[in-house]
Amino acid sequence: MAQMQIKLEDASIRYLDKLYEIEKKCFAEEAFTKQQIAYLLNDYNSVGIIAKIDNGIVGFIIVRIEIERKAPVGHILTIDIAPDRRRQGIAQRLLEEIERIIKEKGVEECRLEVREDNIAALSLYHKLGYKNVGKLEKYYGKVHGIYLAKALG
Repeated sequence: MAQMQIKLEDASIRYLDKLYEIEKKCFAEEAFTKQQIAYLLNDYNSVGIIAKIDNGIVGFIIVRIEIERKAPVGHILTIDIAPDRRRQGIAQRLLEEIERIIKEKGVEECRLEVREDNIAALSLYHKLGYKNVGKLEKYYGKVHGIYLAKALG
């Protein structure tokens, strides 16, 4: 079987409808609204990347750079992979690329939240060097979240 070509490019507002469609499939009632995604795509402090296979968008990631104690910190707000494209290495490619980009912008730490029952995501984050730093009580409705962080560099 030929290796799939995953192409990464900057997320643009022109992809809003498609990104929102993937977000809804991934997160259902916890999904960002279309307006929230539009805001993030236009936010100077956010960086978004989409993943394409055969010219179709199969996933995306958005990180926001926040200043904390005078240092820039990357906060991954959403990482979404279309359900039929999971377990194909797309999330890992997106994470590695976004980390590279924000590191070039001077960010030394990247953080994110994940549902504690999202075993696939947690194992990927741990594999890439993220460490659990806290538990977020009922962060996702009735489900607890886990707060993770990784030092870049």
